[in-house]
Amino acid sequence: MESAVFTPCGGEALYMQLYKHLVNEISTGRLKSGEKLPSKRRLAQDLQLAVNTVDTAYQMLVAEGYVLAKPKSGFFVQKTDIPLAKKTIRGAATSEKTAAKQEYIYNFETSSIDTALFPYKTWRRIQRDIMAGSPAFLNHGARQGDENLREAISAHLHEYRGAQCTADQIIVGAGIEYLLSLLARMFNESTFAVENPGYARTHRILENNGASVEFVPLDESGLSVDALEKSGASLAYVTPSHQFPAGITMPIARRTQLLSWADSAEGRYIIEDDYDSEFRFDTKPVPCLQGLGGGERVIYISTFSKSIAPAFRIGYMVLPQSLLSRFDAQFGFYSSTVSRFEQQTLAGFMSGGYYARHLNRLRIEYRQRRDVLLKAIYSSFGRGGATVYGSHTGLHLLLQVHGKLTEQEIKAAAKQSGIHLNGLSEYYENSADGCLPSTVVLGYAGMTQSDIENAVALLAKALNAQKS
Repeated sequence: MESAVFTPCGGEALYMQLYKHLVNEISTGRLKSGEKLPSKRRLAQDLQLAVNTVDTAYQMLVAEGYVLAKPKSGFFVQKTDIPLAKKTIRGAATSEKTAAKQEYIYNFETSSIDTALFPYKTWRRIQRDIMAGSPAFLNHGARQGDENLREAISAHLHEYRGAQCTADQIIVGAGIEYLLSLLARMFNESTFAVENPGYARTHRILENNGASVEFVPLDESGLSVDALEKSGASLAYVTPSHQFPAGITMPIARRTQLLSWADSAEGRYIIEDDYDSEFRFDTKPVPCLQGLGGGERVIYISTFSKSIAPAFRIGYMVLPQSLLSRFDAQFGFYSSTVSRFEQQTLAGFMSGGYYARHLNRLRIEYRQRRDVLLKAIYSSFGRGGATVYGSHTGLHLLLQVHGKLTEQEIKAAAKQSGIHLNGLSEYYENSADGCLPSTVVLGYAGMTQSDIENAVALLAKALNAQKS
């Protein structure tokens, strides 16, 4: 491999620097067509980088056609006839927001997962078999999603979440955003209550589809049912298994209270977003609200974004039996928004037992990262220097820093040190009453264990310097 020496510099993410370096080497002919690149492990060792950093750069090259990945052989340079000046290098024409994110060395965002954990071999094999032997899947399928996938989802929900549903109650769609937009139109004369703080995209999707939204505060048990009653809403959107972003797991008493609220008036429903319930580390799984209440007052909604990959855009919801005819009248003529090949691959992945094994692997890996994060926090900040909330489940936690620094000062010091994180107050709408002071949100699923350790140490150092 005859090429210029790769020299990392500050600012842009290392994988992006390596990607651009290799694009330049290929485009200028220093890396020739057909030439084999070093293995990921060897290049990582030579450049003193993490293997994941090299893997990300290689996968970007493969996706854009610069490199061909040959199973069991390695990565080979592809012929490229377009001059570098006329090619668009990923990241060269990004938005200001994306460019700003690339400036960070470490990123504690909550939307990332580790793509290196994706079950490439198994997924590829199932998909290849389906595409080779099932031409019928090129035609339209069931509008609610292919039946075998809905059966697999129903079985999974019954076994792992205690849900009570049949395949006929399940609607598969391209992500929670799409499914939520259908619900907004289905209940367009109703008012939706959403958690405050909460996931900002939820209320925006509802409002964009003509729904009326009320923000309801939390207490130590989750959504306040007293405040919900006063809001006048007839639908309550909640994340009871792991409230986002506060990390609260709604106790059984509050769940029962919430179900009683729904039962007390006609037309009331709970929308249960079970977005990351698969990742529970220190306590036994809590049955979902849908199963606890018999399913007639709860619309269950979830996604495979955290457990498989966000890019597949496969979400689903479970409707009460009483709403099926209403849904069919309004949306029964809509075609499924998820590719049948992806549906069939996922169905095979679940029914073959691969999904359960994959989840076990993820739980072990993410628990280790959670433990590394907690150890790093207590080591760098000391037991009295910070408090952690919501670490028992999910893929993010809250870090409250003790002392005189405000949330904004913590964020500013982190940014100056190349660390991206969000403040808790950013997730509040209208009023941030009750927001924990000096508290930030740390998502860790997209970071390696070594990056977590380094990022926390760097953050603590930056904050100590700020205090002095």
